[in-house]
Amino acid sequence: MAQQQKFSYVHSEYIQKTKMLRKQEKNAITRGIILAIGWGWGLDRFYEGDKKGGILSILGWGIIFTSFLFLKCSGVEYVDGVKDYSNYSPNPLIVLPLIAGLYGIYLIIRKSFRLAKQFENADD
Repeated sequence: MAQQQKFSYVHSEYIQKTKMLRKQEKNAITRGIILAIGWGWGLDRFYEGDKKGGILSILGWGIIFTSFLFLKCSGVEYVDGVKDYSNYSPNPLIVLPLIAGLYGIYLIIRKSFRLAKQFENADD
């Protein structure tokens, strides 16, 4: 009888551990969701307690997105409802926010893989 109670206790503990996510797994999932939803606003950085990084993230992505508006290519006009590319001259400065944006996307992908590894390597 005592052995059956011991077995049922161990079995119930095992079931609870398998049903519930552990703290590290929950942390990795939460950080991943916040990263996926709020990367442009730096919500992932604010969640981690990095206020400076969050503000810099907001400023950086804001500069990148607004610079695409102001550094647009000139010379595109509509003639008879069709774009006329005869006077098209691309702005060479458009490369700068493009490079910064690609680097930012690289950082987001790198962080998401780090969170996936953290979830995978959570202690049993």
